[in-house]
Amino acid sequence: MVLVTGANGLIGSFICKTLLKNGFKVRALVRESSDLRLLKDIKEEIDWVEADVFDLLKLEQAMQDVEIIIHSAAMISIHKRDHEVMLKTNVEGTANIVNLASRLGIKKIVHVSSVAALGRTKNVETIDENNKWENSSYNTGYAISKYLAELEVWRAQEEGLNVVVINPSVVLGPGDWDRSSTKLFKYVWDNKRFYAKGAMNYVDVRDVAEVVRRLIEADISGERFILSAGNISYKDIFALIAQRFGRRAPSIAANKFLSNLVVFYSQVKSFFTGDKPLVSRESANMAGLSFYYDSRKLQNTLNFRFRSLEDTLDWTCQSLQAET
Repeated sequence: MVLVTGANGLIGSFICKTLLKNGFKVRALVRESSDLRLLKDIKEEIDWVEADVFDLLKLEQAMQDVEIIIHSAAMISIHKRDHEVMLKTNVEGTANIVNLASRLGIKKIVHVSSVAALGRTKNVETIDENNKWENSSYNTGYAISKYLAELEVWRAQEEGLNVVVINPSVVLGPGDWDRSSTKLFKYVWDNKRFYAKGAMNYVDVRDVAEVVRRLIEADISGERFILSAGNISYKDIFALIAQRFGRRAPSIAANKFLSNLVVFYSQVKSFFTGDKPLVSRESANMAGLSFYYDSRKLQNTLNFRFRSLEDTLDWTCQSLQAET
């Protein structure tokens, strides 16, 4: 039995699908209020447990008869107002998972982290698994929370737990229009005009799920792996998405003045509507940067080849359009 936390998210849902397809029994940990639309085609094949990562009693019950845990539950936010709860969710929640796993003798944990947890600094443009974390203005609140969560995982590994950590870059796939990286596709679909001058690293969600499956079966422990298929500018990826959607591509580069204007507009709108601003100063600053994440360690270790960006975009755009 494999327990998947955060099973209703983009990554978690495809991990569940991949594991079921390969003969694994899957137990999914979701909160009571979770949206399960991404799992609608496999709901009957999953053993469901409703709990959050702070409910120790239910977590312990969920781990009964479990050999493997895939910990993909995490909170992602760009807004300062969420930083405290994000730290609690990502750090304390991970500590609860690994502590119980250690006590109950779980065979292996695959922790789904992020390239953000590797840290970013001003003078380093290429980052691999050996990158050392440094406190820096280039690290977001989310990055800090994922870095601290990893420390809990590595502590458990030192105490004897069998762990593997994966660090995906921006994960692309047909998820919820208004959540995670799928917002990139919604941005183009809505005919937005501006693009950031920076670049992003990307990976297909199907590749993330397949890597997790292989790591479950491999005799690998105490290692971390970057999952990134490549690097592309926001301008270029928006153009490729627009081409597939038959939409107008964003064509105006957002300089510092425009970025600040958009942030100000989002904050004013948020004040009157009560909704979270669509853009924060933190996210605007990060969108103007460009880093390259080197995934050769994973490719060499598992003899793995990532899907092409064209394949990923074709599949994602077709799937999203079919749902509209």
